[in-house]
Amino acid sequence: MKKYEIDMCSGSVFRKMLVFAIPLMFSGILQLLFNAADIVVVGRFAGDNALAAVGSNGALINLLTNLFIGMSIGTNVLVAQYYGAKKDSDLRETVHTSMLLSIYSGVLLTVIGIAGARVLLELMQAPEEVLDLAVLYLRIYFLGMTSTMVYNFGSAILRAVGDTKRPLYYLIEAGVINVLLNLFFVIVCRWGVAGVAAATAISQTVSATLVVRCLIREQSSIHLDLKALAITREKFAKILRVGLPAGFQGMVFSLSNVVIQSAVNSFGAIAVAGNSAAANIEGFVYMAMNAFYQATISFTSQNYGAKEYKRIYRILLAGEVYVIATGLILGNFAVLFGNALLGIYSPSAEVVAAGMMRLKIICTVYALCGVMDVLVGALRGIGYAVIPMVVSLIGACGLRLVWIATVFKLPQYHTLTTVYVSYPITWTITLLVHLLTFVIVARKVLKTKTASL
Repeated sequence: MKKYEIDMCSGSVFRKMLVFAIPLMFSGILQLLFNAADIVVVGRFAGDNALAAVGSNGALINLLTNLFIGMSIGTNVLVAQYYGAKKDSDLRETVHTSMLLSIYSGVLLTVIGIAGARVLLELMQAPEEVLDLAVLYLRIYFLGMTSTMVYNFGSAILRAVGDTKRPLYYLIEAGVINVLLNLFFVIVCRWGVAGVAAATAISQTVSATLVVRCLIREQSSIHLDLKALAITREKFAKILRVGLPAGFQGMVFSLSNVVIQSAVNSFGAIAVAGNSAAANIEGFVYMAMNAFYQATISFTSQNYGAKEYKRIYRILLAGEVYVIATGLILGNFAVLFGNALLGIYSPSAEVVAAGMMRLKIICTVYALCGVMDVLVGALRGIGYAVIPMVVSLIGACGLRLVWIATVFKLPQYHTLTTVYVSYPITWTITLLVHLLTFVIVARKVLKTKTASL
């Protein structure tokens, strides 16, 4: 285990955060490739309706899963704090509580996804011509949801102790399987959207199996004993204290994106296909930035548990420097090569044009989103989960929904451009409030604790 760990509580913050974040960055990108492979294969071999059917599910899938994926953030924070404080007994209880919670979460999501697919997609105003295909994709996709949850919680445990390499290795194996099965099911078997959904579910099961095997084989305090799986009430409550606000924030963010998706849906299948392809490209930029958000959480949590409070300021600075550079470089790269990248998803010139409209507005300033997230990561790492949730819900989600309900409804502004402009506006307002919040919390909490040492 030691060769995979990173000592987050001493040494260079900038160097170690980069070493931590790079495998995590590639892990996030590989997870996106699962969905990208789906979109590319169906766009190329099953037509634009199939592309729209798969792409239109993205916001809904995030809405249903983000609450429980937020729980894994609670696991990450708690494991990191106990690891930094060297509390092995508490650490073992957290690991076993988290893994059983992941199974319960996955089963519940599978039931909701399969039973409610059609109703939820109809509420989102999915175009009639793609509705049946979208329902089929969603139901098969959610058969693999338990595996998705197990992987997310398991990798959160590994990430908390500095291990971001092995989750990457497991995703590489699962990603290769996903691409091969996509091609086989769609081109050879001609299963269309059912084929790409099945390939994704199978590959998710592979990655989950590898993470569980890794934890079972561990001899350290994060060792997983399947016979010892149990919900410890105290640890469950602490996971919820951090995870529920994070998950609820992610869920409401996704709800606002569902409203955005519904607004896009009103412009027809071409707009939906272009929006889906562009959002998928943006996802790669976001995942690269998100690696530094995750790094900020883990580094802050461990140092908070180890009472290394002064290092938390350096962690925030390093996270912001890296996320700004990543967002500016990759975001503008996506715009510069947007036509070629969108052409991978669809040969249709109309779909490419619709996608470029979104890329030009959002990706050029995508770094704003990263700055906002790193501030949230620092607050969550020191145990403040409710405040960033409230700020994000009001500043980003609330304002975005108000924008769609008011400005977008005006005849002269009823355009796709108006929809997309809501993102940079709300990011700017929200990150400024998060910055003010961190300054206040740091003065009240970190300076007080530092003075008492």
